[in-house]
Amino acid sequence: MGEARTPGQRAGLTRESVLQAAHKLLIERGLDGLSMRGLATRLGVAPNAIYSHVANKTALVDELLDEVLAAVVVPDPDTTEANAGLVRIMTSSYTVLLDHPDLVPLYLARQGARGPHAQRLGDVMFALLAQAGVTGPAAHEARRVLIVYTIGFAALSTSAGPEPSEDRPLGSAELSGNFASGLQWLLTGILGA
Repeated sequence: MGEARTPGQRAGLTRESVLQAAHKLLIERGLDGLSMRGLATRLGVAPNAIYSHVANKTALVDELLDEVLAAVVVPDPDTTEANAGLVRIMTSSYTVLLDHPDLVPLYLARQGARGPHAQRLGDVMFALLAQAGVTGPAAHEARRVLIVYTIGFAALSTSAGPEPSEDRPLGSAELSGNFASGLQWLLTGILGA
């Protein structure tokens, strides 16, 4: 006798379909408009089918944030020089965040993401920092500073238009340039290079 199928499986839902529908709902209605009941209605299923894939709204948002991080390009810390590897991972993170401006405020509010993709990125960052001799509490602080810098710059950049205006003195191209040069300054301080 096989395993009993969950209500979500019986409804034909997958984790990916739930996250995709949740992201669309979030874009349309914002965080306050994202509810488990609203998501179930969007998917044409009973709410208990959603709970087969995610525990609650907080877990749903955490999974959405973490899923986006799967697109971050991760260098191999065994074959990549620390500075170049950290530039690559943080620049890729910044680009991924810019591709999802609707989620950037949630990354700010939650101070990042916590799922398996975030963990993988953190592990690679720790390996690159260790390669440069930055370990222990200093590595944790360095990782936090790099993450906060990247999310903060993404928040600033997603609120900017392509060109400077009276309301926004910096355009997105200038902010991207500022991100790159500031990242190098941070890494020079962190790595002592």
